[in-house]
Amino acid sequence: MEYGFTTAAYVVAAILFILSLGGLSGQESAKRAVWYGMAGMALAVCATLVGPGAGLWLLSLVLIGSGGIIGYQLATKVQMTQMPELVAAMHSLVGLAAVLVGFIAHFELGRVAQMDAIARASLDGFAALLAYKTPVEINILRVELFLGIFIGAITFTGSVIAYGKLAGKVNTAAAKLPGGHMLNAAAAAISVLCLIWYFSTGGFVPLFIMTLAALFIGYHLIMGIGGADMPVVVSMLNSYSGWAAAAIGFSLGNDLLIVVGALVGSSGAILSYIMCKAMNRSFVSVILGGFGGPAGEQMAVEGEQIAIDSDGVAAALNEADSIIIIPGYGMAVAQAQATVAELTRKLRAKGKNVRFAIHPVAGRLPGHMNVLLAEAKVPYDIVMEMDEINEDFPTTDVAIVIGSNDIVNPAAQDDPNSPIAGMPVLECWKAKQVFVSKRGQGTGYSGIENPLFYKENTRMFYGDAKKSLDELLPKIE
Repeated sequence: MEYGFTTAAYVVAAILFILSLGGLSGQESAKRAVWYGMAGMALAVCATLVGPGAGLWLLSLVLIGSGGIIGYQLATKVQMTQMPELVAAMHSLVGLAAVLVGFIAHFELGRVAQMDAIARASLDGFAALLAYKTPVEINILRVELFLGIFIGAITFTGSVIAYGKLAGKVNTAAAKLPGGHMLNAAAAAISVLCLIWYFSTGGFVPLFIMTLAALFIGYHLIMGIGGADMPVVVSMLNSYSGWAAAAIGFSLGNDLLIVVGALVGSSGAILSYIMCKAMNRSFVSVILGGFGGPAGEQMAVEGEQIAIDSDGVAAALNEADSIIIIPGYGMAVAQAQATVAELTRKLRAKGKNVRFAIHPVAGRLPGHMNVLLAEAKVPYDIVMEMDEINEDFPTTDVAIVIGSNDIVNPAAQDDPNSPIAGMPVLECWKAKQVFVSKRGQGTGYSGIENPLFYKENTRMFYGDAKKSLDELLPKIE
């Protein structure tokens, strides 16, 4: 009965997770999709608590309650600007959990192997799953938990470094130890040798050595990736965490963990590939820590940045018929999305054609800008993807860039030695006038100079985005 209920509940939970992923593909269905995911997870937890091997109720409830309280606190206090680093931090916890569960499975396997037949007959839960496995099945289990620990360790340290880079606590520039990719290759080779060693002996030492090597690989891989590629890294680590969970699901014999891990792993990998394609990056290059990046000196940027005040921007907007707004991470930092939405409403009320151009990697997290605009109640039908709107810039009167750098950088097309060379960008410089809302003359998160700021048709609207736009709003007649 316990097995039947748990299996049925897992099937329903898996369906809810699939519906959740499917719903997240559209802005209109995203809210409903989140509820599907929440319901699926609640059902999965309840089914696990009352399923085979259930026990330690007090400890389980204390841990679930503690996790719920921490999650609630994070959800209410973390700003939207901190979502990329929060996601990276969550991935690190999944990786760490995979490592710990893998070690527990290893020790449990050793304990069961030392029992006699009578003692094994009294076991339940995971131990009972191990009790009557054949030598071949035991070896398969060893490979599964080895892979779970390996992927989990890479995910853990990689996610910690990604969090540090996104939060500004670690240098965002690509950095490798002397020896670079050879060190990664050596650590991978050590891990393969440890797999063979562990497969033949089942000892703890090869498992421990592999874990150290995997922890190093995760650290060194992500340290070798620059800030411009961090959105891809976040998505890639999401995929890693999924595969780690799936591998541990095989070790534990937990069907739902296998299904959920496979869903997360495959969707994360697909999203990483799509983002790499959007950035004209090699997927293999990114996951190998920036292997084969551009070499040579970048082109010098000539000219000067010309400032403009709110009166000048307002005059241009009042005269313009077509306007494209390009939001970026700076808009999120300034929490200016509501002001941007109000500006949009005022301009549209005057009969002007106002649209938003969204780059796939804007905001350091896939879909970050879409969420901010939806939060501010900007109509979905005027929020356009890069491929839909890029060809409209030459016929646009005004393009407004709010806190963006790399996604509007013409060096991606003009400078083969630029770190973002070949990356598709929003070609806003082709508009008749370009206004860039920016705090100062810095190079931004990735540290790449932007020739857009020096073009003849570009004017710099300096200052905090929200304060600048608040000053601009009353002047739109």
